[in-house]
Amino acid sequence: MTVQVTTLANGLRIVTDPMTSVETVALGVWVGAGTRHETADVNGISHLLEHMAFKGTAQRTAQQIAEEMDNVGGQLNAYTSRDHTAYFAKVLKEDAGLATDIIADIFLNSTMDAEELAREQHVVVQEIYQAIDTPDDIIFDHAQATAFPNQPLGWPVLGHEKIVRSITPEHLKSHMAEHYAPDETVLSASGAINHDDFVRMAEQSFGSLAKRERKAAVPGSYAGGDFREARDLEQTHLVLGFAGLSHEDPDYYNLAALSTLLGEGMSSRLFQEIREKRGLVYSVFSSTQSFSDTGLFTVYAATEPGDLPKMVPVLCDEIRRVGESLTPEEVKRARAQLKAGLLMSLESPSSRCASRARQLLVYGRLQSVAEIIAKVEDIDRAGISRAAARVLNSAPTVAAMGDLSKLEDFDKLRARLQ
Repeated sequence: MTVQVTTLANGLRIVTDPMTSVETVALGVWVGAGTRHETADVNGISHLLEHMAFKGTAQRTAQQIAEEMDNVGGQLNAYTSRDHTAYFAKVLKEDAGLATDIIADIFLNSTMDAEELAREQHVVVQEIYQAIDTPDDIIFDHAQATAFPNQPLGWPVLGHEKIVRSITPEHLKSHMAEHYAPDETVLSASGAINHDDFVRMAEQSFGSLAKRERKAAVPGSYAGGDFREARDLEQTHLVLGFAGLSHEDPDYYNLAALSTLLGEGMSSRLFQEIREKRGLVYSVFSSTQSFSDTGLFTVYAATEPGDLPKMVPVLCDEIRRVGESLTPEEVKRARAQLKAGLLMSLESPSSRCASRARQLLVYGRLQSVAEIIAKVEDIDRAGISRAAARVLNSAPTVAAMGDLSKLEDFDKLRARLQ
């Protein structure tokens, strides 16, 4: 069985990725509207809108939405990122029609009731407080804001309390009308699903969604800089960031390999050198995120303040020299990890469903497994070194939280990374 794509007259794309070996279906809607499509006065509206989608429609109350899914043992959820929002479900194959109807209902017919909004605003504020109280979570928001200052790509997904509380039902409806365009929306399903049947369901539910034009996102502009917040914490949390690469950059997979061998997994350089050999941290890792026009590469570590003078020089040394000291074994291992991660994800209907939707949103087309594996197999030492030089030579971002008394100043950290 093959992956199929159908585009409705209004521009909405429908993709199915059948799996004959499972009895379940993962399906959902992915729309290319996230935090970077917001304006400053309503930062956090995409995330709040995601919450409000579950709070009642013209046909169902919030409780009925929950009960209908629970009655069939299904799962219903959503998330918001900086460039897209997703509403998705997983059900037994015989309940695919119900799940599609519910997803369409919350996506198209949410009432945005004022009383429900007031309650949900308080819930989201609690979520903001929880993030603030979690240093290894909120530190990444500070790193993002420092890397992309004074622009939507640097704003927090959750927003700020004062702004979230100021958002009205009219704001929510206006934001949906402006950004939930059908040609920026993908309905995706994977598992025990028939493409033609799914298209018929989609036409009934989404065919009436009107075409519309929307404003393009503000381009991201990486700057870097220094953020520090003194807090009474047992550890000092540190993020070092660098200008990353877009999804379509030729070195996208080389950078993924660099992150893998530097700080992802127990065999990575950072884990082995800083945790295993020196015992200076419990958590240390690297990660890379890409957008349509830019990206961000980060390294995170947390240690007790007294160990900062030992940990920071080693951390910076490993970052600085990684592109120039690659071994054939590391390159081979990074390729194997990326390939294994891809192939293992194919065993999950939810992963395949999300992957197909994101491919259409990001690239405007599907990428075959063979195409991606070929790109992974093309990763070599020269490519990783090139990606390292492009990324790690950018102006650094420093975000730190905790006891900062023993953390070097920005200029000294920057010098260590050069």
